[in-house]
Amino acid sequence: MQVSKPTIVVDGDACPVKTEIAQVARAYETPVLMVSSYDHRLEAQPGVRVIQVDSSDQSVDLYIVNHIVKGDIVITQDFGLACIAIGKGAVVLSNRGETYSDANIDYLMERRHESAKKRRGGGKTKGPKAMTQDDRDRFQQKLTKVLRNLQEKEDI
Repeated sequence: MQVSKPTIVVDGDACPVKTEIAQVARAYETPVLMVSSYDHRLEAQPGVRVIQVDSSDQSVDLYIVNHIVKGDIVITQDFGLACIAIGKGAVVLSNRGETYSDANIDYLMERRHESAKKRRGGGKTKGPKAMTQDDRDRFQQKLTKVLRNLQEKEDI
């Protein structure tokens, strides 16, 4: 049975690993769809299609949710989008190479909720650490592994 090739769908507004995604995708001949708002200028490149949507709240997430299919690979740091993409059967990675799955998404959503509650109460929470080259390398290795595994399944 021939399985259609997945698309790598990127929540592109704040994604720091766009270059790494394009490099790995070219190596595996996998199409990439980068979605961002008009507030962020993205350039299309070979194998990478860019879609820009209005800048209203959640427009990028809604576009992605409405266009992914089971088996696609979604790259996002948004836990809410990750949760929905998992439910649609996508493989979901953070920009640091963490896999979001049924096993960890509830914990991540709860942690996000607790942080928001603390901020609403006047408290402070730490943001993410600065992106390092090790983070970029880890992401690139994880995406490569995901695509290699999908390719091996396709060859069976």
